[in-house]
Amino acid sequence: MSTGQRARQWRRGAGIALMVASAYAAISVISYFACWEVDHSALGLPPLDADGLRTENWGGKLGNALASLLVREWFGVAAVCIPLIGAAVALRLLRVGRLHTTRVCTTLLFFMLLTSLLLGIADGEQATLGAGLGGAHGHFVGHQWLTPATGIFGSAALLVVGYALLLSYAGAHRYARRVAAQLFSKKEKQPLAAALKSPRSRSKSAVKQPTATAGEAPAEGSPNDTPTTAEAPPHGQLDGGDIPFSVEEGEEDGGEPEVSLTEAPVAEEAPVDAVQPSLLPYDPKADLSRYELPTLDLLNDYPKSAKSVPTEELEANKNKIVRTLGHYSISISEIKATIGPTVTLYEIVPAPGVRISKIKGLENDIALSLAALGIRIIAPIPGKGTIGIEVPNQHPEIVSMHSVIRSAEFNDAKFELPIVLGKTITNKTFVLDLARMPHLLIAGATGQGKSVGMNAVLTSLLYKMHPSQLKLVLIDPKQVEFSLYSKIEKHFLAKIADSDESVITDTQKVIYALNSLCIEMEARYTLLKEAEVRNIKEYNQKFVDRRLNPEKGHRYLPYFVVVIDEFGDLIMTAGREIETPMARLAQKARAVGIHLVIATQRPATNIITGNIKANFPARIAFRVTQMVDSRTILDQSGAQHLIGKGDMLVSTGSDMVRVQCAFVDTPEVERIVEFIGRQQGYPFVFDLPEYVPEGGEGRDLSEVDLSKRDGKFEEAARLIVEAQQGSTSLIQRRLDLGYNRAGRIMDQLEAAGIVGPQQGSKPRDVRVLDLTALEPLLNR
Repeated sequence: MSTGQRARQWRRGAGIALMVASAYAAISVISYFACWEVDHSALGLPPLDADGLRTENWGGKLGNALASLLVREWFGVAAVCIPLIGAAVALRLLRVGRLHTTRVCTTLLFFMLLTSLLLGIADGEQATLGAGLGGAHGHFVGHQWLTPATGIFGSAALLVVGYALLLSYAGAHRYARRVAAQLFSKKEKQPLAAALKSPRSRSKSAVKQPTATAGEAPAEGSPNDTPTTAEAPPHGQLDGGDIPFSVEEGEEDGGEPEVSLTEAPVAEEAPVDAVQPSLLPYDPKADLSRYELPTLDLLNDYPKSAKSVPTEELEANKNKIVRTLGHYSISISEIKATIGPTVTLYEIVPAPGVRISKIKGLENDIALSLAALGIRIIAPIPGKGTIGIEVPNQHPEIVSMHSVIRSAEFNDAKFELPIVLGKTITNKTFVLDLARMPHLLIAGATGQGKSVGMNAVLTSLLYKMHPSQLKLVLIDPKQVEFSLYSKIEKHFLAKIADSDESVITDTQKVIYALNSLCIEMEARYTLLKEAEVRNIKEYNQKFVDRRLNPEKGHRYLPYFVVVIDEFGDLIMTAGREIETPMARLAQKARAVGIHLVIATQRPATNIITGNIKANFPARIAFRVTQMVDSRTILDQSGAQHLIGKGDMLVSTGSDMVRVQCAFVDTPEVERIVEFIGRQQGYPFVFDLPEYVPEGGEGRDLSEVDLSKRDGKFEEAARLIVEAQQGSTSLIQRRLDLGYNRAGRIMDQLEAAGIVGPQQGSKPRDVRVLDLTALEPLLNR
């Protein structure tokens, strides 16, 4: 059993124990009000004295002693708040409901103190309940100290101010404003009870678990463009050669203002006198409005290396390149060097008449003369009239995740699914939009940085997205890469229905998950067609503007990011059962917000078919051992010349960029998921739609006893008929039920003839056309 599971069991046990204790205290206090005089004689005896007098208190002698302590010795009638505080804390431990526990407990505590003072002043010298209605606290503090000190009017004024501050803290003024708007509004015709419901509560009743907001349109000047060096300073002559040579230091992020990521922005409430409550924009973050984004201090900030590339090394490399080219009668007119974190780019301008292919063929000779591993020649550099020679630095720097997360490029990016991969040769932070890729293929030899790259992708999303905007489907055949992320299952993860594990490791469950995503994809396309929009961004915007009716099945759609590690192993064990849904998702899922990130060592044709590979224009290649492997990944050579340790080539379809992957260590990931896991999450893990394989056998309907129908049977029947959608997941979401109970209700609906049998991945047929035809069936 993992540490997280053990902690959850302890928390659940403590919550149950505290709830039972609170209920016992509440019963004892309430019964004390009726029988305190009779039981007063038993208070001097030990609480568990079997030979003592019998008590009338429902909690027995122990309950009588506890109630006497809370009521008589402490706070009087107001002591009923103490069990309520205990119950609120218990609900927090059990993760039930969406109470703001701190606010509720603080409100109850101060209400108890003020009420005890009020009753103590009002009761005077009466001995009701043993020490007065306000208990010993109200009698001594209120009656014997506060009233003589300030007088009856001063005491009353202090209590009024105290209650007013308490109501303001509890947020009662918001409800008062809504009631006033309801009473005096000429346009609003809803009943008064509806005015007391906030737009958030109505949103929750319509959609159980909010999902993703559509991102904003990408800013101009996408970082997908090939990074170019900054304008060079005036060329200076160096000793030892007559060729102009200039040196550029890549742009540093250290001088940029550090951006603090602390809390997700929450939409402010509009004044009720300006917009009717029913027309306020839907806030998908309302259920977790207090959610905070991870902070920068969770990441390690590695100090900048003091061993930068010295001028002597640059000059020596320049002379070796010139000398090697001179051996083959190739003259150059200019050299410019750009220093990056792990690689220095030497841009050379060949003399007129020199053929580029001749320089390209000298790749091995230049590597021999420089005695360096990982020489790569770019001939020519796209968009420039130069030829690039990339030479690894002798003392490479670590590109930390901290440095790229705090960069302005990442924080100012207006992407829907922003991911930051690392830094380019020019030290620019490399940011991409996963929603525009739309899928990402990661490949490379073992130990070259694939796992770190996937963690960088996930960390980027966790630092930018709210749980209502993103759901992750993590598939981990190795069982160890993504296990840390199980702590955020109630925030970001999605799992297959009726499964205990949120990180999918079993091959059979992988098949179910991919087919469930296909069902979700088809359901989303149906919603988009009904909403008359073309993509998830337009659909979500319509839902925010309340132009789509949740009663007709519309809901807020999260983005799904499916991350698959060791895809080759899955293909070897399951074959076409995985290949078929993967091909469907790769071809169609982009418009509905489902995106794939898959990692494998070598995406050969027997691992990734042509149909799948054609839909992965964005590819990342870490170091490989052979040129044929580079061609398999990138459709061109180059990855065999990388130096490893996160050195990678990123191809976005039109160009290719060399990037040093940002390093995020396991302890950093642990701190991030712990930070998120400690915050309030949704009551349940997000369940993917139910999938039944072809030929799969459902439950034998002869076992269904309609005389023992579920209590929610009729409500579920009306829901299914109104929506005309025979879906177990719909019953789960709208009626707030678990998967097993929703499945039993669906079996009962089938036995009653309201829905048809299972049809594989398709939803069940609804055999009743409307509610009028349903009522006779329910009456029978």
